[in-house]
Amino acid sequence: MDWAVIAIDALQLACIYGLLAIGISITWSSLGLINLAYGFVFAASGYGAWLAATHWNEHAAVVMGCGIATGALGGVLIWALAFLPIHDKPNFTMRGMIATVAIALIGNQSLLWYFGPRAKALPEIFGYWQWEAGKISLTANTVGTVVSSLVLLAAVLFWMKSSRRGLEIRAMMMNPHAASIVGIGVRRTGLYVMALTGSLAGLAAVLMSQVYYVNPFSGTTPLIKG
Repeated sequence: MDWAVIAIDALQLACIYGLLAIGISITWSSLGLINLAYGFVFAASGYGAWLAATHWNEHAAVVMGCGIATGALGGVLIWALAFLPIHDKPNFTMRGMIATVAIALIGNQSLLWYFGPRAKALPEIFGYWQWEAGKISLTANTVGTVVSSLVLLAAVLFWMKSSRRGLEIRAMMMNPHAASIVGIGVRRTGLYVMALTGSLAGLAAVLMSQVYYVNPFSGTTPLIKG
């Protein structure tokens, strides 16, 4: 058994699942919303990246950018449908779970109806080069996945530490009630949270599609593991 290969593959998957886990964690800790439609956002982002690669440009920046943008739009959709109408209602956590489950079911079936059951393949956006040193072999896909996920996480961390909106999100994560008392708008902050976490799912979908295919239910397994 080649442990080096297993470790490299584990690192690659850990970066992808880490993006999803951080997004779920930020949503729960700041808004109190268990977003069970995150898998739908993941799958929709994969199709957004596929459409960009098929009908526009196969450049890595374009494909990843469209995947991230699709994920952000999916997050905003969930904010509008599952958070905004019920965030101040009793039993918000349970209501939010039911609403996001409904969005996931409708969304996944809509993807199945529009794109069909056949899986889609994204191009090798990071190239085909390979670097070998003894028993260690690093492919372009592995390096690209690790680097791009770390870059996005670093950018998110920097934004949350240096920007006003980021500080508002951090305040919501620490104490939502105190944050609302000092004038931090829950609805407005929720919009930024959902767009941010959706973008994380969008990049994760593009990176995962370099390992597996895009299909209407591709977000189910990563959501469970993330």
